[in-house]
Amino acid sequence: MSHHEPEAKIFACSKSVYLAEQIAEAYGIPLGKVITSTYSDGEFQPSYEESIRGLRVFIVCSTFPSADNLMELLLMIDAAKRASARHITAVIPYFGWARQDRKDKPRVPIGAKLVANLLDAAGATRVMTMDLHADQIQGFFEKPVDHLFASTIFLPYIKSLDLDNLTIASPDMGGSKRAYAYSKFLNSDVVVCYKQRKVANVIDTMELIGEVKGRNVILVDDMIDTGGTLAKAADLMIEKGALSVRAICTHPILSGDAYEKIENSKLSELIVTDSIPLKKESSKIKVLSCAPLFAEVMQMVQNNNSISGKFIM
Repeated sequence: MSHHEPEAKIFACSKSVYLAEQIAEAYGIPLGKVITSTYSDGEFQPSYEESIRGLRVFIVCSTFPSADNLMELLLMIDAAKRASARHITAVIPYFGWARQDRKDKPRVPIGAKLVANLLDAAGATRVMTMDLHADQIQGFFEKPVDHLFASTIFLPYIKSLDLDNLTIASPDMGGSKRAYAYSKFLNSDVVVCYKQRKVANVIDTMELIGEVKGRNVILVDDMIDTGGTLAKAADLMIEKGALSVRAICTHPILSGDAYEKIENSKLSELIVTDSIPLKKESSKIKVLSCAPLFAEVMQMVQNNNSISGKFIM
């Protein structure tokens, strides 16, 4: 009997095919074939169109709403388990429902923990994701979690801009740890925005902790949803004398009128990854692909190599 690790195959949920194709190409294998049958009431059933018995299966699926994306991933994991795949890795570039990582008021769910339980119950043997909204979500899983950092993608780009008087900024107190990590690597100053909300997605007040006058500022965050925080932070910093303001956000959720807010803001550039597909093009939005990073780490996992060298901060 051969003791070689099983061969790997990469499959994708329907809304993540654009990214999975790039990952498969970088990995050096064709994307596996899946067909999805849909009933007239909207129920759907994915089906692997090739044998996966005894193999390592990577299923690429960002779980942004609607919940169909998460449901499709769960069904594909279940199908792989029942087709006797040896390892089933859920590759989730954007881990949805992650903002529900704790009870911040009575009688609410911890959605991120529920999703972890669902992935476990479906049969995932490993999870690979990038820039979780909260690091402690890794602890919600009983299976190994490879938590990749988009800084591996963003830092070379920041260096290529060759900006003088660089300052890294966090748009809120919660992201200050991320901002400090970037500033340490880039040897730059840090400023933090202090904001207060009365209701979700609406900022009441915002103040700046630190000096931005005469500086080129880069705001760093894990996701951009409505764009309100970043637009307001950029406008505030230009008002306080910043030379330019850019923003780096791993996951471009960009809901509601986010595109208009970005276009009309003082931001000179918004740099994102392709963990979520953009709904439309924008002259201010630059997309850096996370496919090479995922492909490389997937090969390391397949070959049982250490991946710690991929964490540059």
